[in-house]
Order: sequence, then C-alpha cells, then structure tokens
Amino acid sequence: MSFFHRERTQRSRVLLILGYGLSIICFVWVLRDFHIVKAARQFAAADWRWVLVGMGFDVLSYVVQAIRWKFLLTPFGKVRLTTAIRAVYAGLFANLVFPLRPGEVLRSYIVTDSEDISIGRVLGSVGVERLIDLVIATASLGVASLLLSGSSVHLPRSLQRAADILGVVTLILVSILLSLILWLELKLGTNPELSRGRHHLPGRFMAALTGLHAMGTAPSFYMAVLASIAIPGCQVCGLWAMMKSFGLPLSFVEAVVVLLVINLGVSLPNAPANFGAYQFFCALGVGIFGVEKDTATAFSMFAFLALNLPFVFLGFAALLRSGMSLRSMREQVSSLPRQVSSSSAPS
Repeated sequence: MSFFHRERTQRSRVLLILGYGLSIICFVWVLRDFHIVKAARQFAAADWRWVLVGMGFDVLSYVVQAIRWKFLLTPFGKVRLTTAIRAVYAGLFANLVFPLRPGEVLRSYIVTDSEDISIGRVLGSVGVERLIDLVIATASLGVASLLLSGSSVHLPRSLQRAADILGVVTLILVSILLSLILWLELKLGTNPELSRGRHHLPGRFMAALTGLHAMGTAPSFYMAVLASIAIPGCQVCGLWAMMKSFGLPLSFVEAVVVLLVINLGVSLPNAPANFGAYQFFCALGVGIFGVEKDTATAFSMFAFLALNLPFVFLGFAALLRSGMSLRSMREQVSSLPRQVSSSSAPS
C-alpha cells in the first residue's frame, strides 16, 4: 500500500509541475506585446449590462449541469436538486483554489456524503458527463465549420485537423461504450445472475459496466442528453455577451468556435482556475477571426475575471452549506484519491 501511495504521490507531483509549467508558458506568451494602459481603457469602456447578461448565462449553465447530473444519477437514487447544485458550485470553487481540477472528485464526494449512492457510481456519472460533452463538442465544431465555410472566415488547418482527430477519437469511444452496453444487455437478458456477482469479470470492472448500463438504458438518460445540449448553449451565450460588452465584432457561431478552443485547451493539466491556459486559448481562439493580439489578450483577461467572479462567492457559499470550511476542503482534497481507491475496492 505504501508503494502505491508513493507512486500516486509522484504521479500527482509530475502532473502538478506540468500544469504549472504549461500555465506559466501560456501566460508569458499572452503578456507579449500586451499594453496595460490600452487594456485598462478597454475595461473601462465595456458595457456592463452585457457583462451581467454573460455572468447570468454562465451561472445558469452550471445549474443545468446539476440538473443533468441529477438525471444521470436517477437509476441509483433520488438526488435532491439543491444537493446537486451545491456540489457543482463547491467543486467549481475547489477548481478555482487548487490545481489539476480536483472539484470533479470533491463534488462527487459531497453527493455521496449527502445521498445513499456509492462514490464509484457517482464518479461513473461524471465520466459519462465528460463523454457526452465530448460528443457535443465534436458535433458543434463540425457544424460551426460548415456554417463558416460559406463566409470569408475559414478555420485554420491545424484546428480542422484537430477536429478530425477529435471526431475519430469520439467515434471510437462511443462505439466501444455502446458495444459494452449492448453486450451487457444481452448477458443480463440470458443470465440475470450476472448482475449479482456470478461472473468471471473483475469486481470493479463489472460494477462500472452495470452502472454504465443502468445510466445508458434509463429513461432519464434522454433528459440528461437534452440538458447536455443546453449547457454549452448557455456558455456560448455567456461568452458572446462578454464579446458584445467588449466591442468585439464576432458572431454567435464564431463565439462557438472560441469556446471550443478554450475548452479543448483547458482540458490539459492546469494551475488553479485554469489561469494562464484560459487566457492563452481564449486569445488564440479570438485571434482566429482577425482580432489584434493586444485586444484579444485584453479580452481574455476581462472574460476570465468576469466569468469566474460569480463562482468565488457562489462556490464559497455552497462550500459552507455543504458543511465544509477552506481548511477542511484542503484536507478533503488531499485525501480524496485515497478514499476513492479504498471505497471502490470490490467486496
């Protein structure tokens, strides 16, 4: 056990160094040719009515995420919507404070602690969320590319290549998961004892399969998919409102591309709040459509501050409502991997 704990600690340290290193490199690139006086004037000239609209849509997107999460967990138990919302916001606050986004595991722990659902099933639902998001992101990038093909703006060849690779990876993952669900459906139909432990598969793998099967075949799954479409819709509306407030002449479809570039970029190991990486990929995405680098850099910082500010207060309030303090959250985050490993062990 001490060997595995030491190996996990070393792996976390490597990811931490990599995350901070990438963030510093990204932020240094963003600061090149950055004019602070010009940026301050652009900040002051922003239309704060649009800023409030953007904040509202971004906050709403995570309420919708909590609704989706509730639908995904329906086969395992009735999760209160207030609990799901509180857990999501507390997880966002953890991501603002700690590197490598531990909020996904923390919010799972909060739901497990409040509801009678195992941590393995809750974490499995988070994995399904990420897969659905990947499918929607791939489809959105393809649709945006088609809509922009008739205009004077064309996506860079590197982005188109990344979209093709993402599409292939998504197709493979979805095909594998659908095959596993179909296989388990056939097995359960001919051998009901399979779900009660009489099988030759490892306990963790079988538990993951049955959980995936329960989520994928439940009627609530279709409501979760509909909610999944609304999440990026709200986020695009929020980002587009920020662009309007800053005076950027970009269309809604172009805002979709910028959001996808940001989301793909911040999926790498990162510093707290995706600092550095967010600014880099936001400026990169806006720059695709001909916005000057200093304006794109100023907007990336403006959007970063405006979109994260509400979650400093909402996330902290959700954390307190969950019965945790900053100190207990730090202790909980440091011990979560060990708790997940022990609680997901087969009985």
